[in-house]
Amino acid sequence: MPGSLVAVIDYGSGNLRSAERALLRAAEGGSDAEIRVTADPEWVRRAERIVLPGVGAFADCMAGLLGIPGMIDAMDEAVRRQGRPFLGICVGMQLLATEGREHGRHAGLGWIVGEVVRLQPGDAALKVPQTGWNELSFSRPDHPLLAGLEPGDHAYFVHSYHLRPRDGGVALAETDYGGPVLAALAAGNIAGTQFHPEKSQRTGLRLLANFLKWRP
Repeated sequence: MPGSLVAVIDYGSGNLRSAERALLRAAEGGSDAEIRVTADPEWVRRAERIVLPGVGAFADCMAGLLGIPGMIDAMDEAVRRQGRPFLGICVGMQLLATEGREHGRHAGLGWIVGEVVRLQPGDAALKVPQTGWNELSFSRPDHPLLAGLEPGDHAYFVHSYHLRPRDGGVALAETDYGGPVLAALAAGNIAGTQFHPEKSQRTGLRLLANFLKWRP
């Protein structure tokens, strides 16, 4: 197995090919990463970096992961025991939470203590889902994942729910949508974005390039 393998987990709930293409483009900046879309827990267990995309309802996405025998164990081994860099995208980040409250209460991975709740913008003119380009503000501008990005850069969001962590210190970036919304987080070797880097043009490609070089 190549040491630079990046596993993009295929569990039936992500923009897999879009994420793959964006990672391949990001790797052109000097990374020797091999990007592999896979549903094989052994590839995930042995990968140097792991990406979990996600589109859809929290419970459906969690069921998709649980439906692949050994996948969550492989993720836990690689990420939490071996400390490999991990990136969750959109619902892939939300699944890190303790619990999701979309259409009931559903257990998440529990890697980040917190809950996923419905957006409730303070401005009644703002519609849910939040769809489109929104400005980013950085909670930890010196973090390696944000290298080369500037406050005010824009990213592309499509979501009706957001992760509300118990520890606000995990926040990496926020956006304003009738109130602060967590846009990205980082806790040790675990990171996530509520926005879609694969749809966020320069901002997204830069963040992905940073992830491919990240040594937490």
